[in-house]
Amino acid sequence: MKFTSLLPGAGRMLILLLLCAPLLARAQAFVDPLNTSPRGLTDTTSTPRKEEPRPPATGASYGSTEQKPVHKAVNSLSPLPPDPSSSAQPVMFGSQIFTGRFGAVPFSGFNPNYQVTVGDQINVRMWGAFNFDAAQAVDPQGNIFIPNVGPVQVQGVRNSELNARVEQQVKRVFRSNVGVYAALGAAQPVKVYVTGFVRAPGLYGGLSSDSVLYYLDQAGGIDPARGSYLEVDVLRDGKVRAKFNLYRFLLDGQIEHVQLQDGDTVVAYPRKYTVQVGGEVLNPYIFELGQDSVPATEVLNLARPRAGATHMSIVRKLGAEQRSEYHPLSAASQVTIQNGDELTVTSDKYPGTILVRIEGAHLGERTLVMPYGARLRDALARLKPPPQANVAGAQLFRQSVAMQQKEMLEASLRSLETYALTARSATSEEAALRSREAEHILKFIERARTIQPKGQVILANRQDAQETLLENGDTIHVPEQSNLVLVSGEVLFPNALVYDASATTQDYIARAGGYTQGADEAKVVVLHQDGSVAADSDARLQPGDQVMVLPKIEAKSVELTRGITQILYQIAVSAKVLLGL
Repeated sequence: MKFTSLLPGAGRMLILLLLCAPLLARAQAFVDPLNTSPRGLTDTTSTPRKEEPRPPATGASYGSTEQKPVHKAVNSLSPLPPDPSSSAQPVMFGSQIFTGRFGAVPFSGFNPNYQVTVGDQINVRMWGAFNFDAAQAVDPQGNIFIPNVGPVQVQGVRNSELNARVEQQVKRVFRSNVGVYAALGAAQPVKVYVTGFVRAPGLYGGLSSDSVLYYLDQAGGIDPARGSYLEVDVLRDGKVRAKFNLYRFLLDGQIEHVQLQDGDTVVAYPRKYTVQVGGEVLNPYIFELGQDSVPATEVLNLARPRAGATHMSIVRKLGAEQRSEYHPLSAASQVTIQNGDELTVTSDKYPGTILVRIEGAHLGERTLVMPYGARLRDALARLKPPPQANVAGAQLFRQSVAMQQKEMLEASLRSLETYALTARSATSEEAALRSREAEHILKFIERARTIQPKGQVILANRQDAQETLLENGDTIHVPEQSNLVLVSGEVLFPNALVYDASATTQDYIARAGGYTQGADEAKVVVLHQDGSVAADSDARLQPGDQVMVLPKIEAKSVELTRGITQILYQIAVSAKVLLGL
């Protein structure tokens, strides 16, 4: 027998309610989690939500002190366009016009050509024998009413002529001792249709003094994929009231101010013809054209070629066929650009002269202007060396060689970094050792990346070296005569020693105190002044040479040791410095 059967009816009901309470709570949380109406349902018995009243449009105040409220809402339909110089996809010229938030800042300046219309507020002040101060609305008949004067016709009167018109009517009644001042207080609020190829066609509110850009921006701007920036019309009663070319505004700042009325329609028409321009121009965009074919000068005036541009290439697609043309910019007036063409402006120049820098022992000009194709012997012939100059040991440094040395060093560093970070370990102890080793290697790589190679060109064979072609930006260093040999690296006393023709490399190392405990005695580098290198501890030395003793590399891996040693050689040869681990 069940336990509930022994209880009276009220007890059984109480137990059932206690058992079902959690389920009821969950159902209530789902249906009405915030004590509101159920999801998807509307309480028709509740009081309808009141719409927030729009603040009065008092901002067209031409000549008055009243301020028009600024809209706080920002048009989310007008995102910033991508930078054409960094975007892979070409951008339509004109799409940037609606990122200035015209719809957020209505027009509130003094417009002398504004014509008073029905609904405008006119501030009228009279003083002297008769005092009067009030804001009068223009009634449906186009009048304002002034006590003791009567109705004054102001509809259609220009803002610049409003005060004179009111004063003329008042003087008919008060011939003297009464001053008059009249000014437009606020323009009429209107609702304007915006349609055509815009992002969000609709009916938008504003003031009759707002520009057409204000209403286009309210509608999200011209659709950059389909709309035209050359043809935007304002229609009134089905007839064209005004035509706009937004390119004129964007390039020259010219736009017509049209006084809009209730029910006017702003229409953006479909895009016409286009041409894509890129290369050496200030405006790399897709441009809209008003005709199917135009002179190339018209397109270049929009694209604005850079100062160094010289030629233009045209890629034209004729059905399945593609043709290419190439013309100098000087002949642009004779070249025709057609719809769909792709125009690229280039800078085709050949160097007429080059600049070569002279450093070291030289008494003449430090920068030489040489003809393109000049050789090293041509520059050496123009030297003015002092008596102590060693012209035979002249050194040549080149920027392109320095860049190549830097790239080769970076490649070696990346390879070493990859090997150090991906090496496998068999045991946890070996993994800990490799971790510490990798930390030291990464620090070494970080320091090695700061090394800047000198870019010295090896001039070992002096006769052939005289025929070396010079490049723009080359530097020729003329050293002074020296009787010293520099010994550095892993020696006890790095120093400059007097040259001894009978001494060997080992003799110079011994005179510098001999090897340190961290030296690798098998890795001695001799750098000659002409840029040549000898990796031989028994190399024959010359005055001005440099002896470098490389450090000993102790690593668990042969590959790791070989990689670090190679990098040390590269740095020693290209930058003439030693870097230890």
